[in-house]
Amino acid sequence: MQERVEARRPAPIQARHTGFAGRLLQSRNQSPGSRLCLYSMNIAKSILITVLGFFGLGLGLSLASGPDAQGGGTARSWQTAPKHSAGVAPDPAQLAGVALVQVYAAPTYGWRGRFAVHPWIIYKRAGETAYTRYEVVGWRAPDVVQRNYAIPDGLWYGNQPRLLVDHRGEGVEAMIEAVEAAIASYPHAHEYRSYPGPNSNTFLAHIGREVPALKLELPANAIGKDYRPLSAPLGVSPTGAGIQASLLGLFGISLGLQEGIELNLLGLNFGLDLNSPGLRLPFLGRLGWDDIAVTDASAEARSAVASSGQGVPVVKEER
Repeated sequence: MQERVEARRPAPIQARHTGFAGRLLQSRNQSPGSRLCLYSMNIAKSILITVLGFFGLGLGLSLASGPDAQGGGTARSWQTAPKHSAGVAPDPAQLAGVALVQVYAAPTYGWRGRFAVHPWIIYKRAGETAYTRYEVVGWRAPDVVQRNYAIPDGLWYGNQPRLLVDHRGEGVEAMIEAVEAAIASYPHAHEYRSYPGPNSNTFLAHIGREVPALKLELPANAIGKDYRPLSAPLGVSPTGAGIQASLLGLFGISLGLQEGIELNLLGLNFGLDLNSPGLRLPFLGRLGWDDIAVTDASAEARSAVASSGQGVPVVKEER
């Protein structure tokens, strides 16, 4: 009789744990291999959410800050788009005795401007009263490296350029020599692909690698800057001061004190810049503190102009 009563007793109710506590108890009951698989899946999920967050933030801010959002969305053809001076480069005649190097980047023409930029470099030696400008222009193939294709700080088919580098004075003459040597050694002078490269950003990245003194940090939306041929997937990053692994500019990673850490997924870059704190975002480029590379002479000159309230003397367009 006693045995029958015991047999009818209900089994004890075990507490059900949900959420983190439940997963923790469950993981303790699993084999080491199962726990490793679970942890790997959680890490992969976190990485995927982070990547999608970077992409979404970059795309949203890019769309919000684009020309249409700023009231400049009037339809223009490449023939009628304005190309006048942006009023950023100083008048070379007023700085005749000063050597100067600057790098600019502007959104590309048309819908691609939502995703990518077009960069170029200008310079002048001491004693010169005009700038020399170099860039890669795809529709000028087969000779895609162009000299003085446009005015030094002109709008790129209606899009405002942003200053990335401003070096003046002592040491810049030697920098110009190195820049010209890098231009001459560009390995893709007769080759162009807008995606994933080589393109205009590949050209400036090559100069940055060859001339570390430029301290050139191209934005994350400079698609093509990470292009490397299959024969050389490892090397120096575009800043000239970091390291990089890249497969044709489609997949890769860059790491350095200047650029921080940047990942490349199908040509879309995202990462963290610790030198000048900021987020490196696809589509937008950057969100954070100003990261213009300047020499002391450049900083002093810009401060003097700002304090005078006269603005920067601009380049006159030559026709």
